[in-house]
Amino acid sequence: MAPLEPWEKVLISTSFLEDTHGQASCADCHNGNPNAADKESAHIEMIAAPDADAQSTCGNCHNEIVATNAESLHSTQSGYFQTMYSRSIPENHPALDEAFDNHCASCHTTCGDCHIAQPDSVGGGLLDGHNMVKTPPMTRTCTACHGSRVGNEYMGKNEGYSGDVHFRQGRMNCIACHDGASMHDSEGANHRYEGEQSPRCEDCHNEVGNSSDPIAQHSIHQDKLSCQTCHSIEYSSCDTCHVSVSETSGNPIFKVDATYMTFFIGRNTRQSEDRPYEFVTVRHIPVSPDNYEFYGENLLPNFDLLPNWAYATPHNIQRITPQNQSCNACHGNPDLFLTADKLKPEELEANRNVIVENVPPAIPGQ
Repeated sequence: MAPLEPWEKVLISTSFLEDTHGQASCADCHNGNPNAADKESAHIEMIAAPDADAQSTCGNCHNEIVATNAESLHSTQSGYFQTMYSRSIPENHPALDEAFDNHCASCHTTCGDCHIAQPDSVGGGLLDGHNMVKTPPMTRTCTACHGSRVGNEYMGKNEGYSGDVHFRQGRMNCIACHDGASMHDSEGANHRYEGEQSPRCEDCHNEVGNSSDPIAQHSIHQDKLSCQTCHSIEYSSCDTCHVSVSETSGNPIFKVDATYMTFFIGRNTRQSEDRPYEFVTVRHIPVSPDNYEFYGENLLPNFDLLPNWAYATPHNIQRITPQNQSCNACHGNPDLFLTADKLKPEELEANRNVIVENVPPAIPGQ
């Protein structure tokens, strides 16, 4: 996406004034003093981002959506807190909160981040002259935040790897699967892999595992393997992310040690009625005991309570993959499985529930 010109970022379209949202005055949402004689006076007590208190602005008309969105994972980022606090102790939470505010909170989204303006990560600026964009554009909003993994995988931007078949052949954008209802309401979940699995591949591929399904392997492996286990190709993993504050600029900075392509099948540590799979795809996430050492010593003393090879749902789905071309492309192939020899010694304890100790044996005659 080409960067916007400075004027494009701020110019309000005349069509906005004709829209329902444009019938309100600027001050109705942004406060300030519209009767002032000069710019400085007009902007006194101006609210640059009125959707920070969405209930008093957007909620006047969209109350039901705003009420549920306030508890959504996009708004609360509960998954971050759950994993940080689980690896720590209460005495360390203030230091972790400071680190979160400096390095993670900018990913928190408001109504306007999707429907009015594009994120700072792609330069910011209005999407369409302050018009409310009902369907957020994928590359200017969704993958602007979810780009380094999801976006690159989905659109085939990792060199040598095809884009997801849903994008490459179906030209599907993010909301084809992740509709507004699921974005605005995470059903009180504290983690994206809690609660009902939505979307599910079977929502569209509803013949899978049924009597009408011509592929016997779907019935054989149903509920034992996540769909991505057979239908993903290699995806990106990354190692430790060290966060700090620049001594020169005073701005929060981070450094990721390495990013690389992997494909590993591991045991499902989030097994539930909604995700009953024994085996799932797992990727290395950038968590290590010293992630937050800039903010204090030993802030993650319970690091080993959670794995850093974690359940993953890569967005690079293919019908035919190296591991599903035959039974023994997977069975008896230790290269595909996260076995102990593939981990760093200091990560073994944290990942003991993910490690596959016994690789499924080869099937004779296959």
